[in-house]
Amino acid sequence: MPVLHAIDITTGTEKSPGPVQITATIPGTGDGGTTVTLDGLHHLNRPGLLLLNGSIYVAYASHCDTWPYHGWLFAYNASTFTQTSLLITTPNGSLNSTLGGFWMSGAGVAADSNANIFIASGNGLFDTLNVPAQELGDTIMKLFNTDSSRLSLVDYFTPSNQSTLDDGDTDVGSGGVLLLPDQPGGVTHELVEAGKEGTIYVINRDQMTAGNLHYCQTGCNSRDPQITQEIQKEINGLWSAPAYFNGTVYFCGQQDTIKAFPLSNGLLSTSPSETSGHPFPFPGCTPVVSADGNTNGIIWAVDTSTYGVAAPSLGPAVLYAFQAGTLSMLWNSSQTGSDTAGDAVKFAVPTIANGKVYLGTQTELDIYGTHP
Repeated sequence: MPVLHAIDITTGTEKSPGPVQITATIPGTGDGGTTVTLDGLHHLNRPGLLLLNGSIYVAYASHCDTWPYHGWLFAYNASTFTQTSLLITTPNGSLNSTLGGFWMSGAGVAADSNANIFIASGNGLFDTLNVPAQELGDTIMKLFNTDSSRLSLVDYFTPSNQSTLDDGDTDVGSGGVLLLPDQPGGVTHELVEAGKEGTIYVINRDQMTAGNLHYCQTGCNSRDPQITQEIQKEINGLWSAPAYFNGTVYFCGQQDTIKAFPLSNGLLSTSPSETSGHPFPFPGCTPVVSADGNTNGIIWAVDTSTYGVAAPSLGPAVLYAFQAGTLSMLWNSSQTGSDTAGDAVKFAVPTIANGKVYLGTQTELDIYGTHP
């Protein structure tokens, strides 16, 4: 059974009020009966946790697409570890058609300063008949915790080709949700997200779709005119989260380079202004920025393609540093033997703090300076 822990980071020991088992059973037909249950056999915590206003948010997809499973998001009181509310993406349907997991390749559940929560689901059942939809596969959601038993679905956007995405296992929610700082122009509060198809969605966080047309069914021409912006075929599929620095959003798709898209009046350039020289094999990379305010920006990224599934054998991760503004390579950890990292871990993301870059690997924690 999944368990929520509180760990003392100075000693590694368990702290009160943990541990507590994470589980829930609600009415629904999605498990083949009359109730739907979270269980540890079919469900795995994929996105990073969120601590917001005294609540811990924990999201689930599956182990290796083995059904029955669903997207679950739980809220727990951080002081007591009491479960206070939840959301399930696909409570109804047949055993093998529900899905809708929260994957996001390890990216964290996002939230804004007004305590709105943003999260994206993977392929699965979507309800085209009701508004709000009761089944929420391949959907970017805005949620709010009202302290009731269910998280409130405030708003959502689902691509017009959702059925094609579902049939092809082309999850919207393979990528994480990035909340942008306030933008000039007609839309102040925006988010950016992209999934396995590589389509970039720029969405108004205050009203995610024009006219609350959450899902475009007719006259869409394979596009979604009800959102702020949609860019197709400029990046490969995303198994990561984009990064923002100095008015530019950086994406790193699988079998693709890091690509920079400048923002102007809340809209992204329709093609990248610069690209890195190094292409990142599957699963791509999650770019992370270090900087001195708005200067001396460095884009850090890890090539984890030797993690043991997409390569013939396990090998070291390679940490790269690129110059923000040009994406020219400054350094990578394979250049000298003493810098070689430990064996790669899929979806590993560098963490930057106190002038150091921390990289978790299969057997060790590697630490580098931020000025290569």
